[in-house]
Amino acid sequence: MVNEVKKFTDIHSKESLEIFKGIFKYSPNGIVVADSNFNIILFNNMAEKLTEKKNESVIGSRVQEVFPQLCLYENKNIKDSDMININGKKLLVKNFTINGENGTSAIILIIQDLSEVFKLTMELEKSQHIVEELEDILEGSFDGVLVTDGDGKVLMVNKSYERITDIKKEELLGKNMKELINPVWMKNSVALLVAEEKKPISLHHTTRHGKSIIVTGTPVYDKKGEIKKVVINARDISEIYELREELQKAREMEKLYFKNLSDAHYKKGDKGSIVVVSEVMQEIFILAHKVSNFDATVLITGESGVGKEEVAKFIHNNSLRRNNPFVAINCGSIPEQLLESELFGYEKGAFTGASKEGKTGLFEAAQGGTLFLDEIGEMSLNLQVKLLRALEGREINRIGSVKPVKLDVRIITATNKHLEQKVKEKEFREDLFYRLNVIQIKIPPLRERTEDIAPMALHFLQQFNLQYGLSKKLTYDVIKELETNEWTGNIRQLKNMIENMVIVSNNEYLQVNDLPWNRNKQVVNNDGKREIHPVEIMPLQQAVEQVEREILKKAKEKYKSSRRIAKAIQVDQSTVVRKLKKYGFT
Repeated sequence: MVNEVKKFTDIHSKESLEIFKGIFKYSPNGIVVADSNFNIILFNNMAEKLTEKKNESVIGSRVQEVFPQLCLYENKNIKDSDMININGKKLLVKNFTINGENGTSAIILIIQDLSEVFKLTMELEKSQHIVEELEDILEGSFDGVLVTDGDGKVLMVNKSYERITDIKKEELLGKNMKELINPVWMKNSVALLVAEEKKPISLHHTTRHGKSIIVTGTPVYDKKGEIKKVVINARDISEIYELREELQKAREMEKLYFKNLSDAHYKKGDKGSIVVVSEVMQEIFILAHKVSNFDATVLITGESGVGKEEVAKFIHNNSLRRNNPFVAINCGSIPEQLLESELFGYEKGAFTGASKEGKTGLFEAAQGGTLFLDEIGEMSLNLQVKLLRALEGREINRIGSVKPVKLDVRIITATNKHLEQKVKEKEFREDLFYRLNVIQIKIPPLRERTEDIAPMALHFLQQFNLQYGLSKKLTYDVIKELETNEWTGNIRQLKNMIENMVIVSNNEYLQVNDLPWNRNKQVVNNDGKREIHPVEIMPLQQAVEQVEREILKKAKEKYKSSRRIAKAIQVDQSTVVRKLKKYGFT
């Protein structure tokens, strides 16, 4: 080892060696010198500090013993640079080789501590993020904001200031407010007045387009008490007047609307909110929320259109499964064989007409989430057996396959039938009923909770106003009549009726005559035949479509299937299917 050191040092003069020793000792970077066999022969002070190893303990050791993270290769070359971590410090190690005149060589490792660099970089990024956040907040402000320095030079302008003052940003940035003063629409600048009087000041301005605005300047002082910035806030007075008028109108309309609207609770649903006012519905959603995080099966009962699927979605969206699929299917709208393939899926070639690739069933599609089986009372006894087996065994078999598929699915079912009666009549399996009826939620019809009608009507009105870009309003008389209606179609019927009024009526304030059942009143003539008497004159085709829509809607609510509807209104089933699709009742 001594001979290697001597060979290395002999190639330098004593003067150069002294200079080298000084650089070596006081270098801000760690310096490690190794011979051609990677044995350490020199180790400076900073290398000791960075590695927390003493000089005497490493001299003679191999490089890989002190720096095990460095990559050594068979040809004894180290990577040109490498990032390593020692004692929580991030170190950048660079290397190069010095070849002596007499054939000797040495490997030099230069070690840099990047921990402080990373820390400063993170702090800089954090500061930049804060600046960007503040800029976003200022740009999102409804009020106009302009900032000048103490001399009135414009430093920052947001979009609202452009909108309110009718002055473009490029006309302001970098300019002094003195340049903008003119005798027509800016006789003085609040920024200059604040700088002069050293206190907050408000001024009234009329913009170049005749808009009345109020601008308020607030001084920002430095540590010496001098004004370093002036923050100017601009607000459109005309917009405030308009808002005040709108508020007055809202207060007047409050007399027409029900006071219990303010007591409405909004539960997060799949699209928008579910309006809950009545005590019975509040109790239902309290129960639904309580059971949401338990995987027990839930049976939701109630008439068609009362919102059973919305309650099911509410349970799913408040459960631990909320980030996984919510899959719904109406068991009464699909034939038995097709329903089986929809639920369980099938393998390729399982039956005639089957897809060549096979098909994934809804049970598998809902893995990790919730499967909602609506109108479960319409399911055939054969499928009931398979559903029970799936619930009990937590697995299914695709049609045409003997390989079971494990399930992680929560089952929620719903029906408008009396399942207990169907069990007695042997139309529904008793064991499946008890398996599904672990928790039952019964939703009363809308006619039994009239306090929900007005808030729901207003909610749907707002929804359709937004959808169609309108601003229709309900009157007190309309709301009162809505409360007296039977609502055989429940919430679905109420929603369709509000949409009908919004689209058809030409009135901004919807009147009693705009209600569909008043618009086209039916009477019976002397021959015992029903006659339709329109309340208003309208195009014949429009009147025909309105009557047709109402008849189909009522028939759909009563008879459910297209075959029974066709028989009741005495037209072909194909015509019924086409018309139902036309009016969105499918």
